[in-house]
Amino acid sequence: MILTMTSVKDITNDDELDTLIGLIADGNRDALAELYELTRSAVYSFALSVLKNTHDAEDVLHDCYVSVWQHAANYVSAGKPMAWIITITKNLCLGRLRQHKKNADMPEEDWMIYVENHEEASPEDKLILKECLGSLSDEERNIVVLYAVSGFRHREIAALLNLPLATVLSKYHRAMKKLRKIME
Repeated sequence: MILTMTSVKDITNDDELDTLIGLIADGNRDALAELYELTRSAVYSFALSVLKNTHDAEDVLHDCYVSVWQHAANYVSAGKPMAWIITITKNLCLGRLRQHKKNADMPEEDWMIYVENHEEASPEDKLILKECLGSLSDEERNIVVLYAVSGFRHREIAALLNLPLATVLSKYHRAMKKLRKIME
């Protein structure tokens, strides 16, 4: 595929994130800064895919790390620290959606800000990515973002989005068909 995105799992491993969360629980601000640097792209992209608004996604990004700071002592490692962080993000997004009752489509310029942040993508890839993301439904976009950007497995995505695994697989494959059709 022309488009390649670095996932959080390529950048770091679960043990490193677990260690950082442990240090955050002990009050280490440097660990929070490092966790932020390692995971912010995945958190922001997920929030953006749910909220469809850059301002709200940035607010949720901030609130997520405030929540991580406040609740790191309650974190129980199950070997999936990114799932814990994305669950916090999801809950904050759902709260924001309830608060604002937003369901409007994401403006193209909001997606383009996200696309432009990927230095490894060529201008042609960015153009293709823009077209592809715009062709997907909200649920398909969420699944593709979690899979391609954050590096989650389909089972993990099903648990995060409270969907049956078969639904996640079906929507992922449908989204991939759409993407292939656009790229042809």
